[in-house]
Amino acid sequence: MVRTIELNDRQEQILKIVKERGPITGERIADELSLTRATLRPDLAILTMAGFLEARPRVGYFYTGKTGLQLLTERMKKLTVHDYQSIPVVVNESASVYDAIVTMFLEDVGTLFVVDHNSHLVGVLSRKDLLRASIGKQELESIPVSIIMTRMPNITICEQEDFLLEMAKELIDKQIDGIPVVKKVEEDEQIRYEVVGRLTKTNITRAFVDLTNGEIT
Repeated sequence: MVRTIELNDRQEQILKIVKERGPITGERIADELSLTRATLRPDLAILTMAGFLEARPRVGYFYTGKTGLQLLTERMKKLTVHDYQSIPVVVNESASVYDAIVTMFLEDVGTLFVVDHNSHLVGVLSRKDLLRASIGKQELESIPVSIIMTRMPNITICEQEDFLLEMAKELIDKQIDGIPVVKKVEEDEQIRYEVVGRLTKTNITRAFVDLTNGEIT
């Protein structure tokens, strides 16, 4: 685990020494700074784990030449959907539009995922879908969500192994609030999808905040 913080003066000195004289051993760096190897060890560990330095056995430390922004970008590219997905909120395709509105309000979400009797994904409901259905004199309690939902296969989906940055681009490009995280299930020689999570703009924002202020595994 590495905390993305500003480097202190001693760590900056270590980087300068390694950049100018690397490869260089930890003992030599300690001598340059008039410190013990034990005192220096935590700083070297932080710089190595953060990606500023590279350690090679029996050779020493190398300066990677990467800036803080480059390291931040590399970390972002490695994050997967699984790292930041949240719990999905689903409704059955037979549920009424009224029930869906109540569920969306109570769960405080912008998107509902619609499933069939086998709990397989069949559609998605957005705020716009429910608002559109609410306009007029229709009886919302008698209209099933299957009438107004966006149906498969016209739905953007993702899997837990997908990269977070790629799915963030999907959210932006398609101007949607959330994407169902699914697991493939083979049934009757056909591929179905079980909903195992959801990915939203809030999840993406949390990832950026963690990268700059928190700890990333």
